[in-house]
Formats: sequence, C-alpha cells, structure tokens
Amino acid sequence: MSTYSSPVGKPLDRVDGPLKVQGQAQYAAEFAQSGLLYGSVVNSNIARGRIVQIHTQEAEAVAGVELVLTHANRPSIAGYDEPYEDDDAADGSPFRPLFNDQILYNAQPIALVVAENLELARYAASLIRVEYQQDGHATDLMAHRDTMHKAPAELPEPRGDSHQALANAAVTVEVQYSTPVEHHNPMEPHASTVHYLSDGQLEIYDKTQGVQNCMRYLEDVFGMQGKIRIFSPYVGGAFGSGLRPQYQLPLAVMAALKLKRSVRVVLKRQQMFTFGYRPRSIQKLTLGADSDGQLQSIYHQAIAQTSRFEDFTEQEVQWSGMLYKCPNVTLDYQLVPLDVYTPLDMRAPGATIGVYALECAMDELAYAANIDPLELRRKNFTDYNASQGKPYSSKELLQCYQQGAERFGWSKRSMAPRSMQDGHELIGWGMATGIWEAMQMPASATACIHANGKLIVSSATTDIGTGTYTVMTQIAAEAMGLPMELVEFKLGDSSMATAPLQGGSFTVSSVGSAVQQACQALRVKLLDAVQQTPASPFSGITPDEVDFVDGWMVIKNDPQERVKLTDIVDGAGKLEAEATAEPSEARDNYATGTHSAVFVEVRVDEDTGMVRVSRVVSAIAAGRVVNPKTAGNQIAGGVVWGVGQALHEESQMDHNLGRFMNHNLAEYHIPVQADIGDIEVIFVEEHDEVVNALGSKGVGEIGIVGVAAAVSNAIYHATGKRVRDLPITLDKLI
Repeated sequence: MSTYSSPVGKPLDRVDGPLKVQGQAQYAAEFAQSGLLYGSVVNSNIARGRIVQIHTQEAEAVAGVELVLTHANRPSIAGYDEPYEDDDAADGSPFRPLFNDQILYNAQPIALVVAENLELARYAASLIRVEYQQDGHATDLMAHRDTMHKAPAELPEPRGDSHQALANAAVTVEVQYSTPVEHHNPMEPHASTVHYLSDGQLEIYDKTQGVQNCMRYLEDVFGMQGKIRIFSPYVGGAFGSGLRPQYQLPLAVMAALKLKRSVRVVLKRQQMFTFGYRPRSIQKLTLGADSDGQLQSIYHQAIAQTSRFEDFTEQEVQWSGMLYKCPNVTLDYQLVPLDVYTPLDMRAPGATIGVYALECAMDELAYAANIDPLELRRKNFTDYNASQGKPYSSKELLQCYQQGAERFGWSKRSMAPRSMQDGHELIGWGMATGIWEAMQMPASATACIHANGKLIVSSATTDIGTGTYTVMTQIAAEAMGLPMELVEFKLGDSSMATAPLQGGSFTVSSVGSAVQQACQALRVKLLDAVQQTPASPFSGITPDEVDFVDGWMVIKNDPQERVKLTDIVDGAGKLEAEATAEPSEARDNYATGTHSAVFVEVRVDEDTGMVRVSRVVSAIAAGRVVNPKTAGNQIAGGVVWGVGQALHEESQMDHNLGRFMNHNLAEYHIPVQADIGDIEVIFVEEHDEVVNALGSKGVGEIGIVGVAAAVSNAIYHATGKRVRDLPITLDKLI
C-alpha cells in the first residue's frame, strides 16, 4: 500500500476557484425567487436632529411601488438594547434601524422603498421629501478632543515608572501621529435576499461574516426564534464589515414581514460609507532608551473617535507593552464621542494604526540613537510578554528579521537619509515589525462519510475570500487519510454546527481544530463499526493503533490487515460524528501571537515628489501554514492594503454637514495594479504545540500590520522628511 501524502502544507489551488471564475458561485444578491421585490434605502442628509415628517405620497403613487417603509409603519421590533447586541457589538446602545424619528448621524437609513424592480425602487426613493428639525452636530475629532473620556478597554497596569525612566534616558523621542477614517470597501456591496416562505418562516441570503450571529440578531429583534435560517455560501470580501449585521438586513426583513413577500435589498457603493469604518486617531508616543538603544521607557496614548450611542474600542496601544522588552510602560486610550456611526473592526483592528505609530516612533528613535533600525529592534527583542506576565508559546521574530533582511538586501542600506539615488529618483529603504494575536474560539464541526467513500464536513463558518473552503478540505483530508477529491467542506448555513464569527485570524485555529476533531471522532466510529463484524482482525485494537490511508483503515503494526472505508459504511449508508474544539488549558500559561518583519523600498521622484513602492519583502512567523498559496495571497493582499493606508486611503468628511464627501471608488483612493511593485512573502518555520492541535496561528491580519510604518520609514530614508499624518500625499511631502 502506498504511503499517504498529506495535502496540508501544500500550495493547492482553491477548491471553489472554478465556480468563481465561471460565474457559478452565487452571492447574496444573486439568489432568484419568484415574485421577488427590490428595496432601495433612503438616507438622512442631516447629522443630528429628528424627522418632522416624511412625504412619501409621490413615491407611493409610482406604478409598481409596493411599499414605502418608515419608522411610522414598520413591523413591531424589540424596544430595548439587548436584542440588538450582536456578537461583535460595542459597549453602549446599538443602532436600531427605523426605530423612531431621531437622527443620530448623517446618512442614517430613514426609509425603504420596495418595488417590482430595482430601477423603479431607486427612482421612487428619489421622490421622497423629508422635513427635519436639525440640531447642532460635532464630527471633527481634532476639534472636540476636550470631550474625550477613558475608553472601556482592558489595559495593563502601568509597568515601572515611565516618567522617571524617560527623564533618565540618554536618548528620547516624543512624537504625535494621526490616521484618518478608512472604509472597508469590499468588492461586493452588502446585500440581503429574504425569501418569505408559505409558513411565515424566512430563508435569507446575506453578505456576512457570521450566519449564526445574524440569525440570533434577527430572532431577537423580531421575536422569531426558530423561524429564520441564514445562508452565506460566498462572500465577495468583507474585512470586518460583515462582523455585525448591517442595516440592509433588518430593513429587508421588515419589508418581507410587512408584505409577506420575498424582498432583496442591496446597498449602493455610496451607502457602503454609511456604517462602520476604521476610526480616526491621534497617537502620542514618548520613547526613552539608553545610549546602546535599549528601551527604558514607553508612553503611548491613543485618542480615537466613536459614536454617541456606542463606545467602540480596539487594541490600539496594547502592542506597545508587549512587542519589545521595556521595564517602564504606560498606556492610555481615550475616546471622543461624535455625531457619527459607530466604528467597526477592520482588518487587524487596532494593530493597523497602533503598530504604525509604534514602529514609526522606533524608526525615529533609531535615528536619534544613530543605530540601524533593524539592529535597534533586535536589541529590544523579547520572548516574554510583560503585559501578560507570560512567555510566548513561540516567537520566531528574530528569524523573520534575519530571513527578511537577507532576501531584501538590508545590509547594503546606508544609514543617512537622501543617501541612495537612482537618476532622478531618491531611494528609501524602511522596515517595521508586525504583531497580531493568535486566538482560538470554541467551534464545532460535523463529519459524515457516505457509502460511496465521500466525506462531507460542515460548520457554520463563512469564506470571505480567505480560502476557508480549501484549507478545511485539506485539514479534513489529512485527518481521514483521503485524497482531496473525496472530501467536500460545506459552510455558510446557520443550521450547521456552531462556528464563531470569521474574523481575527482565528478561523483556521478554531473551525480547523473542530474539523480535525470531528474527523478523529468519525475515525473512532468507523473502528467501532468494523469491530462489530464477526472475527474482525480489528477486535481489541485501539484508535491509536490504526491509520487511515487512501480510503483504507490499516492496523499500523500489521499493514496487511486493512479494510476499505466504503465496506465499513456500506451497510449503514453513512456514519457521522460531531465535535467541539475549545482552547486548551495549556494556552493559559502562554502568550500567543503571530509576528512579521516588513521591508520596503520606495522610489521618490525628486522633482514631483511622487512615491512608488517598488519592492516589499514580508517575512511571517505564523506557526504551521496549512496552504502556503492561500496564505501567501492573504499576506500579499495585506501588503497592498498597507500601501493604501500609507499613501492613498482617507474618507474625507465635510464637518459642516457631517457627511463623507468621497463616498465612491473614484474619489476614495485605493491602490491599483500600477501602484504595486514586487511583493515577496516568506513563511518562517515555526513550531507551536500550544496554540492548537494544528499548530496554526492564522494569517488574515498579520499581512497588513507594520506595512504603513515600513513605507513611512522608507520615505523618510529617501527624502529626509517625516510625515506623521496618514496618508502621505504629495502636498504633505513637498
């Protein structure tokens, strides 16, 4: 019998790739239904006040319009906060669409026009007129810092005396950085298709990162326990925008219940700027080091915006207390409530902007101490998380530094700014460290093998483009010793085994562990089944004494004794097992994280100031990589977004109106192909038996962390000018 070759660790193509490139993968707005109606959302054009009257007569008079839904005629919904608190809710009182006449932010949804087709619904929506009582509003973080309050976030207690240590430090840096609002802007806009069934139950196709989260939210808001099922088989990107149910979902449900008809609501691109976002921030850092560059003091304060109805928090400053060795650390996190919607987790929430500030400050400290920026980081490396008081389960960051630097050619870098040039282009080399948590959440999965030898594994997770279908298939195939073509993974159905939200880079560690354990439980059932046959050679054999190879169950010490899995299942038709994976107790004794070293080359036109990112090397330590191809795609995508953060992205608000102005992809700048040079991804070998049984840490977030800082540091090296306000645009650089 041939030796089984595991698919785990191989750069396999996506199993769902053919469906996507052939246009056969259906997204939330593509599921047909007889008699389907279409909804168009009407948004407010004031930032604060109340609705005096909504004039709907003209819209209702349009032939083909079935309903104009407002707060005055909506179906009954929950009247208190708790039902609206989804799995990713912030502290406070969640937003309730069409709850009453109050306007909490500009572009708040205030009506839904439902018609026979989308064009008709949008036309009728344009006819609605609204009278408001307008109140004064505040939307500018910079102008309202005097209203800030302490964020309800868990921060470690101050370590040592950072103030005194700073006073004694030989080298100090005191700097302030600011980052703008950014919006998620996935390719697929948010959409919900509600199928109203004859018995009053609802089957809903929604763009989401958590089908069970949306199901529970709707059940609680509408009092429909056990009557709602959510599907999300394919998601065209989300990056955090789908962690919470967005307003098109309850609006579509309201219309369906009101009309007892199936309804679809798809947000326009402009409306993708009317809910969550990465919050604007101001960050102050003070670093102190001795003459050798050893950190002695860190003070990091972040001031970020939130809404008036929720306190949104993320880990912005905590990274400064855990990434480097420093005996004296003080962290502070403040929020400024404004008349805006609540911010929302966006790829590597908190770390993307918090590590940006820390790593830029480290670069400034390196120049103040006249130490190579890479050497400074090596000097301050630690394998101990002082904020948690625990060693890291694994931290191959030094190898990231070494392998990344070698591949990039860092040793050829000259220290002085403006010292490297190619014709009319100034060349800059910058680097930064990245860090993200390696989390695991409780998750369940079901594994079922059929008489034809096909293994079906399922869990109520989603695939937001990360490759979930593929890596779960690989994990299941390895666990059962089957070829990939005999394994199918199903997801995106709220009736399946429990799964957490897909976010935070914990899907593989959580759902993947559940898939592995479900398959192990199925192996036990298969062994038990074959032991029931008369005179079975497997009698008395324990699960550890058998192996599963290419569709056979084999006794390890006697490989000639084997049985086909199809023969075991043949009589029963199928065998099924379910398992729930939870974080191990061993994790309690360790800090866990993924780490990276990012090296960037920029070329700056000396005459025009135009910046090109010509080369990026990203070295990643993320434990066992299940699929280097899909994981590499994740890192490359993170790098592209990091370039966008550094040079392009900014949601610009007119504070007189309290409204985002560049709410489209023509004016909200993101990198295009011409903006991106060579990207090389290195996965550093890292073994970790603590994080989970798979040894995998996840890579969705770590790819973006540190990139903006590396670009910023490279621009300083090229030009000698520090720009501490993102994005770094021509006007700031020149």
